[in-house]
Amino acid sequence: MTDTASSHDDELSIPAPHRELLDQVLDKWSLSVLSELCEGPRRFNELRRAIPSVTQKSLTATLRRLERNGIIEREVVSSRPVAVEYRVAPLGKTMRPPVDVLLTWVRTYMPQIEKARASFDAR
Repeated sequence: MTDTASSHDDELSIPAPHRELLDQVLDKWSLSVLSELCEGPRRFNELRRAIPSVTQKSLTATLRRLERNGIIEREVVSSRPVAVEYRVAPLGKTMRPPVDVLLTWVRTYMPQIEKARASFDAR
C-alpha cells in the first residue's frame, strides 16, 4: 500500500463523505441486515429474530441509515396490525459485487491474517 502522504497517482485517498458512507454501509449491523434482505423482504421483527445479537435501537438506527442512503426501501404493508417491510433497493443491489470481492479476499487471506495476529499477540 502506498504512503498516503505522497503524491502518487495510485495514492489511497478517501474523502470524508466517502469514508462516512463506507462506515455507514459496511458496519457490523448493516452487513448483517443486507445479508438477510438479500434473501428477500423482511419485517422488522423478522430481522430481529434473524440477527439476535442486535438491539432494537441499533437495528432501527441501521435501517434508517441504509434507507437514508438509498440502499434499502421501507414499505408500509396494509395488514392488521399495520406492518413495515424492508427490501434491498436497486442501488443496494449494486453493492453485491464489491462486497463479494471483499468477502472473497477475507476467505483467501484469513489464514495469513490469523498467523499475523498470533505473531503480534505473542510479542
